[in-house]
Amino acid sequence: MRTIIEPFRIKMTEPIKLISREEREKALEKAQYNVFFLDAEDCCIDLLTDSGTGAMSTEQWAAMMLGDESYAGSKSWKKFETTVQEITGIKHVLPTHQGRAAEHILAQTRLKEGDVIPNNSHFDTTRANIEYVGAQALDLLCSEGFDTTSEFPFKGNMDLQKLHDCIEINGVDKIPFCMMTVTNNTGGGQPVSMENIRAVKALLDRYGIPLVIDACRFAENAYFIHENEPEYRDKTLLEIAQEMFAYADAATMSCKKDGLANIGGFLICNDDKWAEDFRNEFILREGFPTYGGLAGRDLEVIAVGLMEALDYDYQVYRHATVTYLGNKLQKIGIPFVKPIGGHAVFLDARAFLPHIPPLQYPGIGLVNTIYVDGGIRCVELGSVMFGRTDEQGNEVPAPLELVRLAFPRRVYTQSHFDYIIEVLEEVWRTRGKIPGYRITYQPKFLRHFSCRFEPIE
Repeated sequence: MRTIIEPFRIKMTEPIKLISREEREKALEKAQYNVFFLDAEDCCIDLLTDSGTGAMSTEQWAAMMLGDESYAGSKSWKKFETTVQEITGIKHVLPTHQGRAAEHILAQTRLKEGDVIPNNSHFDTTRANIEYVGAQALDLLCSEGFDTTSEFPFKGNMDLQKLHDCIEINGVDKIPFCMMTVTNNTGGGQPVSMENIRAVKALLDRYGIPLVIDACRFAENAYFIHENEPEYRDKTLLEIAQEMFAYADAATMSCKKDGLANIGGFLICNDDKWAEDFRNEFILREGFPTYGGLAGRDLEVIAVGLMEALDYDYQVYRHATVTYLGNKLQKIGIPFVKPIGGHAVFLDARAFLPHIPPLQYPGIGLVNTIYVDGGIRCVELGSVMFGRTDEQGNEVPAPLELVRLAFPRRVYTQSHFDYIIEVLEEVWRTRGKIPGYRITYQPKFLRHFSCRFEPIE
């Protein structure tokens, strides 16, 4: 087979620089060892997130010029609505300035204190918005999802028995809806099978519980279904996405991922009463429901990007990029979550740094060392982001200690990835010298964004 090439030409470039190791050490110390506080210009390669960091296509740039900035009922809104409905088949479409705004409005209008929301795995802002209103966010991931070495192709699946037990224990009245995150970012960017989505929906229908899909990476999930469920090999990614959404009663999305945009999101539903409640909250929080905190030009960009994300050749290239890095790390012996996910490689920090206990945050040690050694910024997905406190006030570690290297869409070339591999190999070689960290400050919610650390000498 010939080399898989990028299905695009580069038309515009942005300069990057690699500051010295001494400068990186000073920058990290100034940031109090939290890479969220680093200046982006001090990051040679920025793999902090794939959210809103991608490159737009010529079609998207051209679409910006068509932006209709009318306050209500603009042409750009109609184009956005038509595209979202073509993909999802869902009746009511409400744009938001990004995904967490959709999550906030969903939680504020549908949840009350004491409610329970099951999911395969809640990501950070989803969990925070649920917990903010006093509800409980439950992760019911399949057992394979906790084994970083398992090659099971759908490690994002929900455990049906756990879901059944959750409903029986808590009762239908406590569960206003169930969520499903595609792909499962928390557990390594792992996909959910169509078989599992269908089975979850069938179980929920027995109890009359709606299904809400967190659709940030719906196109990547559709690609995995196409590749790994034989009955979908002859389907287009659009057709697969349409079936996925056919099982949903509502969905939230950050269009900064598979909308291939720098900003934006949506909240969609079929229920008229839900939509009425959403709109009332929208006007208070996001603006008029036909723009939702977005400029008309952004609505145009997202409408194009949603369809571009469903292009099969684009998905082949994106997954080949992730696989290229994973295969190189495999040869070196660096532990990471298998199989390789759709938008990132997730290093197994627990296996990488077995000398650091979970509550000394091995993921933070690894993230900071990768930055100092190579100017590469990535992010911890472990006990800092997903740890919790028990009833006695003791901190409970997360089930996985991961470091995510998330790849902005259509941004970096193979030589960038070769550089990343060289840096990771050097970090792996000197891993025994990496220290643990302690937290010196943390807020109540979403602590990973703004907490401070210091190394444990």
